[in-house]
Amino acid sequence: MAQAKDISPINENGNIIELQDVTVMQEDNIVLRDVNLEVKAGEFVYVIGRVGSGKSSLLKTLYSELPFDGRAGFVVGYDIKNIKPKDIPFLRRRMGIVFQDFQLLSDRSVYDNLEFVLKATGWNKKVEIDKRIREVLAQVDMINKGYKKPHQLSGGEQQRIAIARALLNSPDLILADEPTGNLDPDTTNELMQLLIKINKDGKTILMATHNHNVINRFKTRTIECENSMLNAIDPQKFDEI
Repeated sequence: MAQAKDISPINENGNIIELQDVTVMQEDNIVLRDVNLEVKAGEFVYVIGRVGSGKSSLLKTLYSELPFDGRAGFVVGYDIKNIKPKDIPFLRRRMGIVFQDFQLLSDRSVYDNLEFVLKATGWNKKVEIDKRIREVLAQVDMINKGYKKPHQLSGGEQQRIAIARALLNSPDLILADEPTGNLDPDTTNELMQLLIKINKDGKTILMATHNHNVINRFKTRTIECENSMLNAIDPQKFDEI
């Protein structure tokens, strides 16, 4: 089974993410400037802001989907300012990425979706693959859904499978981009409880959202993208957002 390079995901400051004086670009447009961000291992942090404020672009910068422009960038053990193209797959293998629209392969079963990811990241022993798939399905309370196709699942169930997929390679960091955006309030609450449990089990989570009900009900450290800047939000002001 292929593994990411044996490097610590945490720097000397105890951070799993550390950005210094970063400009986040989307094509030729500056969406965020002067970004300074530190996330400690084990934290759960929201990135909030209106649609188009730079939340998704910030996450894309962290997994090297967008070019890095800044003084320094450390993410899960990698210097993303100077990262080589051949190392980007190793960077991403140390992360689990959850999208709003699930991005499951519609023509394959849940099991086959997960198997596809494992094989693509170097797993080749059937027994180990089967064991790992069962482990992550159990972790998201979907152990009996492996045979189903995505269209046979509710939105909440599909997102649980997407989270299971993100957990497959035991990542150090979960990046969740509007994971509740397509879900009703009850399903959103259930999904948030799952993410909080995963966080308490030791995973660092950085979650982009513009769902005010979520950030008010499940309060944690919050930063806001506004007017091309990234700023901390006082928890006492959550109810005013």
